[in-house]
Amino acid sequence: MEDTGKTEKTERPDDVQNLTGELNRYMENKKIMEPDTNTSRLVEAVLDSYERYPISTRLHVSSILNRNLIIDVTEKIRQILFPGYYDENRIRGEYVRYIVGDKIEYIQYHLTKQVAIALGTDEMCADCSKSVLLQRAEKIVNQLLEKIPDLREVLATDIQAFYDGDPAAYSYDEIILSYPGLMAISIYRIAHELWQLKVPLIPRIMTEYAHSHTGIDIHPGAQIGRYFFIDHGTGIVIGETTVIGDHVKIYQGVTLGGLSTRKGQQLKGVKRHPTLGNNVTVYSGTSILGGETVIGDNVTIGGNTFVVRSVPSDMTAMGRAPELEYRRGGNQKDEFDDYVI
Repeated sequence: MEDTGKTEKTERPDDVQNLTGELNRYMENKKIMEPDTNTSRLVEAVLDSYERYPISTRLHVSSILNRNLIIDVTEKIRQILFPGYYDENRIRGEYVRYIVGDKIEYIQYHLTKQVAIALGTDEMCADCSKSVLLQRAEKIVNQLLEKIPDLREVLATDIQAFYDGDPAAYSYDEIILSYPGLMAISIYRIAHELWQLKVPLIPRIMTEYAHSHTGIDIHPGAQIGRYFFIDHGTGIVIGETTVIGDHVKIYQGVTLGGLSTRKGQQLKGVKRHPTLGNNVTVYSGTSILGGETVIGDNVTIGGNTFVVRSVPSDMTAMGRAPELEYRRGGNQKDEFDDYVI
């Protein structure tokens, strides 16, 4: 081995420990000798902001939703929906009954408590007793769990739509394990069941969790049919009152949104997002806006198109392609000067 003549200085564990001890002693002595009035001032300023901006403060509240626990429960439900795919360990067939039962009990216990807390935030149940909230929550969670076979049936159609619609998909395993679109759709379908059962907050936490991981924003209130296929997915937005039929395919960057939100809370509960029929394809970068906008069956919408009016069935709609001008160098003229696309 070549000797470079250089020696590397390495710190031994006891050297690091000694340095850490000296630093701690220095900080303690500093606190004794110099009371940290700056820290006290900062703390008081922060506490004062808590008083002045209560909209973002949740102090003196007996119960608050646990976002991390809700996400954990969401993933437990997905493990039941897709057995063997998202588990940390291999599932053996002879133990599957026990494993599913264990996960169901985990979901029942933890999600029931979270649903009860969420129900307590609703104005209609603000004065309900804890026992009443828990009874309602237990019933809701059981209704959700009873829907799992139906959810698996619908998700099977989604997986098939992914496979049939994407020539880059080589197996169902690839779709289930790696496609962000399927993650977003599966979590949406769980959240949508809770949305229909009138559970506040939790459905949005679920779908925004999927949004943060996939870039796909599906509101749990949207109504989406079978064989739904999202290709690529990044930047897709599907608003609360959107209605989507069966065998619909949408590409990245598509917005199914509202025309205007200037009226804010006055629009709550109003149909403000579009309706898409069956067998509709919407290509990338397209915006379809407005509650009165209806896209008929068997319609194709081209990419980068802005749609605010209804499109009849069996039509193709697309915006005019922008002209592309080619030039070589500064002002030099050549055969490309008048070539546009």
